[in-house]
Amino acid sequence: MRGLAARHAAAITVTAFAVLPIVFVVSAALDPIGTLNSATLVPRGAGLDNAVKLFTTTPFWTWYRNSVVVSGLTAALSVAVSALAAYAFSRFRFAGRRVGLVSLLVIQAFPQFLAIVPLYVIFSAISDNWPEFGLDSVWGVVLLYIGGQVGVNTWLIKGFFDSIPKELDDAMLIDGCSHTQAFRRVVLPLAAPVLAISGLLVFIATINEFLIASVFLTGDDARTLAVGLFGLLADQRNANFGMFAVGTLLTAIPTVAVFQFLQRYIVHGLTAGAVKG
Repeated sequence: MRGLAARHAAAITVTAFAVLPIVFVVSAALDPIGTLNSATLVPRGAGLDNAVKLFTTTPFWTWYRNSVVVSGLTAALSVAVSALAAYAFSRFRFAGRRVGLVSLLVIQAFPQFLAIVPLYVIFSAISDNWPEFGLDSVWGVVLLYIGGQVGVNTWLIKGFFDSIPKELDDAMLIDGCSHTQAFRRVVLPLAAPVLAISGLLVFIATINEFLIASVFLTGDDARTLAVGLFGLLADQRNANFGMFAVGTLLTAIPTVAVFQFLQRYIVHGLTAGAVKG
């Protein structure tokens, strides 16, 4: 009985630790006063005033669209590029292979924002000739994020590719298929779990990223959710807290939707690996 009580107490503590912040944010979003000082666990006169104010006084849906587009493109393109690079490193032997792998690993030891000054100078020059890839550009930020995610994803996917028997590729080549067909028809379906996990991690990291987005996306129509919501608290931290709470709750919807969509691939890969002899 003591052990059972201890387990229940631990479960209740962990649940409360996870749920209470969410309850506080929901209460702040429903609080009609909408200030940090007035936020309580049980708001008085709960309503949707903060949501209406957020939607009517700020370009929230533009920020929302930018975040979803940037995160979705970054996740899809980074996984695609990383999968191609991982397949080459996993299946082929060529000059510079080990140096390339070590270089990718070493580069990941340095945060991307350390190069933010030279990157800003480069993209300022790009804006003069190709403004669609320069500052205040969705595509420009997507290229930046892809460059920061390819290294770690390549290592992650390569490790999974190494666990797939190379004999499957050889059998496809003997039957007359090319390396591209073997990669597309054999390796990619078997690697669906790691591709789903990589895409999910990139999506979460990108939709919550603030430092790079705050430097490269300064216009109201180009900002992402992280930058736009931060602006609500930068000048009037107390007054706009209710609007900020509404925005943070809506920010979680794309992440949950992507997780639910990719969950079947992750679960299928785990169960297939568990019964594989």
